[in-house]
Amino acid sequence: MTAGRPILRFETVSKHFGGLSVIEDLTFAVRRGSRTGLIGPNGAGKTTVFNLITGVYPVDAGRIYLDADDITNVPSRRRIRNGVARSFQNVRLMRHLSTLENVLVGQHSRNGGLFGVLQPISLSARNRWREEARAGLADAGLAKYERATVGGLPYGVQKRIELVRALMAHPRLLLLDEPAAGLNPAETEALHTHLVQICRSGDITLLMVEHDMQFVGALCEELVVISFGRKIAEGTPQAVRQNLLVQEVYLGKPAVEQEREAVAESPLVAAGVSRAS
Repeated sequence: MTAGRPILRFETVSKHFGGLSVIEDLTFAVRRGSRTGLIGPNGAGKTTVFNLITGVYPVDAGRIYLDADDITNVPSRRRIRNGVARSFQNVRLMRHLSTLENVLVGQHSRNGGLFGVLQPISLSARNRWREEARAGLADAGLAKYERATVGGLPYGVQKRIELVRALMAHPRLLLLDEPAAGLNPAETEALHTHLVQICRSGDITLLMVEHDMQFVGALCEELVVISFGRKIAEGTPQAVRQNLLVQEVYLGKPAVEQEREAVAESPLVAAGVSRAS
């Protein structure tokens, strides 16, 4: 596969719920091997985009492509087998199972038939599926929680376990819905390091929804900004930060106008010295 080519394409995709338009004529592409952020204010339609990619919701118009394949009408289970995995805004682990057992669940998409489905939960303590799951937990710094019941673990730890479970599907495209939500600064830094590590080879493309703009700016190479289901900006974090429409959406028009006036009236600007200098 050629690095840099789109692994995911939305082409004029729309989604409505009754008379409510949630996604409207949305077109964007995610470059293969990139770390891309999908951002926007609350209610912008970000999680709906994830649900359209994974087949939870059908599209009302437009097409979705994974690599060169049109997956618009492909069932959700087949999209997982074709290399799409995700985490959720609200943790969806099996609270009564151990950490290791939850991670083993993520391997089932790689197995066909009854025998294959049962492989990860084989009674053998040293089968390759368990070893792979243990290695995934170790890479994420979670080995000490292997036997712990998930329901009794801190929320931040549960979020990181869910990421490991998603990785067990060996995805080409990894969708993370607010992975840093609920994490303390140390956990957030550990998550950043882990995500950079897993994307380093270029085999995994990351598309992430996240409200922590500091985290997004440090991790993501490219951003797609949507508001009311429409794309309003796309580009590097630096370019997006300077986009006036994005500033208005996040800060409000009066705040942006006040900012412009303050800059224009600055003695440094009057003297011909840019604010950045």
